[in-house]
Amino acid sequence: MLISAKARWGLRAAALLYLLLLLILPVVIVFTKTFEHGVGTAWSYMTTPAAISALSLSLLMAIVAVPLNAIFGIGAALIIVRGRHRRLAAVLDAFIDLPFLVSPVIVGLALTLVYGIHGWFGAWLASHGVQIIFAPTGMIIATVFVSLPFVVREVAPVLAEVGDEQEQAAATLGACGWQTFRRITLPSIRWGVLYGVILSTARALGEIGAVLVVSSLVAGSTLTLPLLVYERTQNPGSAGVTGAYAAATELAVISLVVLLAMTLLSPRRTRST
Repeated sequence: MLISAKARWGLRAAALLYLLLLLILPVVIVFTKTFEHGVGTAWSYMTTPAAISALSLSLLMAIVAVPLNAIFGIGAALIIVRGRHRRLAAVLDAFIDLPFLVSPVIVGLALTLVYGIHGWFGAWLASHGVQIIFAPTGMIIATVFVSLPFVVREVAPVLAEVGDEQEQAAATLGACGWQTFRRITLPSIRWGVLYGVILSTARALGEIGAVLVVSSLVAGSTLTLPLLVYERTQNPGSAGVTGAYAAATELAVISLVVLLAMTLLSPRRTRST
């Protein structure tokens, strides 16, 4: 069925209005509120010890979680696409999407029930001087869980598309498994891996639900940048609100950088599949 020119323009206008109200306008308001008292005031809130520590912890969590998920994602994608045990691959494929289906708050609660002081392993960990819940370690575990599926879901379709003919040819020429992976498999999936890493990084930096449950909300110790926004909004008065907007602006800038990277990589990723 053909759509008239007037209907097409109406659909475009509706889509632009939808994006304006739900995405562009809120971001513009955040930037406006951040700098309404001047750049110096906003910068002072961005450079407080708590803000610097929160940004450092957020980056640390991403630096730890993303490489772990990249390694796991590539391995899981190989099992799902190239694995000989189809039942194992099907089970793994189903469990990969669990972080998408489960609320992050439930993830944090589950970690507390397992590793908390009254959890399954909490008493044993405490007796050995290991603290996971209300410590950066638990926050990193929660971040790993919620950002786990992205690399797998980007790499698996690429693997399926490129096929395994080149890998089989390399094997017949005497290449070992590692040589085949390093010289053939990895170069063919590199853009999918990189795209998945970017998505995983964005998820890791912006996570708040699961991290909030396992964090003690102590500035300089267990306060990430999203948690800093949450903590500052609980403080009454204009100072707390301005500080929250300043931290939110930092997150918005990071998100825009991630969006730019995704936009630049999207054509290469499309060509690789």
